[in-house]
This record gives sequence, structure tokens and C-alpha cells, in this order.
Amino acid sequence: MSEPQARRPGRVTINDVAALAGVSRGAVSLAFNNRPGVSEATRERIMTAVAELGWVPSQAATKLSGSATGAADTIGLVISRPARQLGLEPFYMEFISGVESVLEEHGCSLLLHLVRDTAQEIAVHHAWWQSRRIAGSILVDIQQNDPRVTELAAIGLPAVAVGHPSLTGGFTSVWTDDEAAVHEAVRYLAALGHRRIARVGGHAGLGHTLIRTAALNAIVAELGLEAARSLTTDYSGEQGARATRSLLASAERPTAIIYDNDIMAVAGLSVAAEMGLRVPRDISLIAWDDSQLCQLTHPTLSAMSHDVFGFGADVTRRLFDVVHRRDVSSGPVPTPVLLPRGSSAPPRGATD
Repeated sequence: MSEPQARRPGRVTINDVAALAGVSRGAVSLAFNNRPGVSEATRERIMTAVAELGWVPSQAATKLSGSATGAADTIGLVISRPARQLGLEPFYMEFISGVESVLEEHGCSLLLHLVRDTAQEIAVHHAWWQSRRIAGSILVDIQQNDPRVTELAAIGLPAVAVGHPSLTGGFTSVWTDDEAAVHEAVRYLAALGHRRIARVGGHAGLGHTLIRTAALNAIVAELGLEAARSLTTDYSGEQGARATRSLLASAERPTAIIYDNDIMAVAGLSVAAEMGLRVPRDISLIAWDDSQLCQLTHPTLSAMSHDVFGFGADVTRRLFDVVHRRDVSSGPVPTPVLLPRGSSAPPRGATD
């Protein structure tokens, strides 16, 4: 064999060691970790190749090789969104940043995959888990009666679900108190004098969409306001704009609209200007998540603000607890807090 300095350029991998020693990757792993399954002669040949190439396994693989799963040094995340839309959605960019911050601490990686629907997501998780590509997964966008809950629990996939525990079965869950947040937003608008409030929500089947809709209907009834309208969308700016036009062109035009994400609220602000309405004098708008977008508009957008980066980090820490079978419990993250800005005010006529 050649001198160690003659190694090939670039990062040396387990595949390089296996090729030089003329064995499989599995044999390299067995020999390096001093486990049974290879002969002494093969072990010596493999360790000679390791020394010659200067190969060192990743820190994360070493950590997770002693975990309850023995899986790879990777966490899985599957999202049902078009790639272009995901890139424009501030929530997931912040959430994934929080996930990555914890993975970096552990020396681990994120395996992100975009799919069309829940059936495809289940198939991806099955393939990842059976091939031992992941140590566990983060489940997002939990639906009512979500088939992932039963399907993925049946194969023993370690996972943390982002959703209310009423939706997540036996999985450890982390969630925001959407009901309390909706109530705070509506009470604030009612205090300003608004009596006709609408909402532009997300996918109709998502658990948090249903929770927010029910919370909106309950609080407007409690406060004696007019019945609220809720329109569902795919979270995109295009559908947010379309829903806003529908609301603002209706005979019973609302005086305030709450949006389920920031990008739709920004689109709504543009639609109001397009239709000759002034924000907030003619229509008040409240966004959800409070990304930087909310402070770059004119007027700036009032928002239900929460720490999405911290949300992603919290979920990931709990997943590591699940993977390593440490004591772990479900729990909420801090409830979103209303930050009034330039897009909300008393409705026209309330103080005239």
C-alpha cells in the first residue's frame, strides 16, 4: 500500500476504506468498532486501509452508534410543499434553522425531503427507517386522524410530532397554544371596535387550522361579534391574495383580517392597496409568525409573534431524548404574543 500522504484528494469516506480493503462498508464498520463478524485477517487488512487513508468516522456516527437505534447520524424531515413555495415561506426557514442549530451541536445532519402528499411521506419514512438512514424523524403539519400516527408508530420510528397532543397519538409532541393566540388577537381587535373579523387560514385538513377556526368561532360568539368567515388556502401568497380579494369584495366586508402566515398577510396588504383601501383606516391586518417580512412592509404588520427558531430547536432536542430513550415528555412552547404595529387600528367610524 502507498504512503499515508498519497491519499486521494477530498474527504475520505468509509467507501474509500472499503474499496481499498476489498470489503463491504458493513465489514469496515464491524472491524473499526471491534465487533464480531469479520476474520482477524480481514480486520487487519481493513485497519491497515484505515491507517493509510487517515479515515476517521464522523463524530455523530460514533455518538449514535451507541444509541438505542444504532441508526445513522441523520435526522429526517419530510414536508408536503412545492419546493418553490417552501423557499418563500418564512416559518419553515426559521424552523429548519432552529433544527440545524441543535444538529450542529450533536455533529448530526438533516435529511430533508419534499413530497406531494401524506401517502408519499409515509413511504419515504418507511424507506429511511428500514434502510437505517435516519436515527429518527420530525413530523410536521399533523392532520386530524393523521395516518402517519398509526403507520409510523407501527414500524417503531422514533419521532417527535409538531402538533397538539390530541392529534399526535403516542408520539412525543410539541405545539403552540393556537387557541389562546387566536383569542388574544380577536380580543385586541374587538377592543379597538372591530365587530366583523375574518381569517385567511391554511390547509383545511391540518390540525392547527381546525383548532384556529374553532377558536375564532368560539371567541367571536363569546364577545357578541358578527359570525367570522374563515377561508382556507395552501399558505401561498397567490392564494392568500385571492382569499383577501374575495373577502374585501364581499357585501359584508370585514374590517379586520387575521392571516395564518406572514407571506399571505403581505399579499393581503398589496390587495388592499390594489382595491383602493387604506390600511389600517379601512381594513386592519394581523399576520402570524412575525418574520422579518412584517417589519419591511408599509405600514408594518401587526403580528402574532413567536420564536420559530426556538420552536425548531426545542423539537430537535426532544427528538434526541426520544432516540436515546431518555425521559421525555410532550409540552407546549410559549404562546404567540400579539405585537401591534401599523396595520391595525380602530375601524373607520369607530372614533369619528
